[in-house]
Amino acid sequence: MLLSSGASFGFRRTLPHMVGISCGFTAMMLAIALGAGQLFERLPWLYRALEIGSIAYLLYLAWKIATAGTLSVRHADQRPMTWIEAAAFQGLNPKAWMMAVTGATTFRLHHDVGINAVLLAVVFGVMNFPAIGVWAAFGTSMRRFLSNPRALTVFNWVMAALLVASTLPALAPAFAHSLGSARP
Repeated sequence: MLLSSGASFGFRRTLPHMVGISCGFTAMMLAIALGAGQLFERLPWLYRALEIGSIAYLLYLAWKIATAGTLSVRHADQRPMTWIEAAAFQGLNPKAWMMAVTGATTFRLHHDVGINAVLLAVVFGVMNFPAIGVWAAFGTSMRRFLSNPRALTVFNWVMAALLVASTLPALAPAFAHSLGSARP
C-alpha cells in the first residue's frame, strides 16, 4: 500500500499514511503486550470476525489499487490515506496483528509486564517508521517509470495481486479445515 501511495502521491504526501501506520501499530503492540491477546483466547470468535473483516478490507483495497487511474489524472476521491485512517487500519491489518502477537509473546525486555509492554511498543514503533519508509521511497522513485499508463496499469495489477496474495496465509487454515471435513 505504501509503495502504491508513494508512486501515486509522492513521499511527502504519503508521510501521514506512514505516521498513521507507526502510531496505530505502536498502540496495537502496547495493547497486545498488556493483554489483549487474552481476550482473543477467551473469545476466539472475536478474532475470527476481525480476521474476516481484515481480509475483506484488504481485498477491497486491492481492487482500489488495481483500478486506480493514471498518475497525471486526479479525481476528487483520490488521495493518500490520512494518518487516522492508516492508524485505524492497523486494527484490520492481519500482518500487523501477527507481528504484534508474535513480538509480544517472543520478546521479554523487562521482567515487569507493564514496562515490558511499553518497551516493546517503543522499540517496534521506532523500527517501524524507517522500515515502512523504504516502501514509500521505492514507490516514489518509480514515479517516472509509472508515468507511462501501460506500465502503471501493470504495476497496479501486480501490487493488487500481491496484496491479495498476502491474505492467503490467513485463508489457508480455513481451506485446510474445509478440505479436511470434506473427506469421507
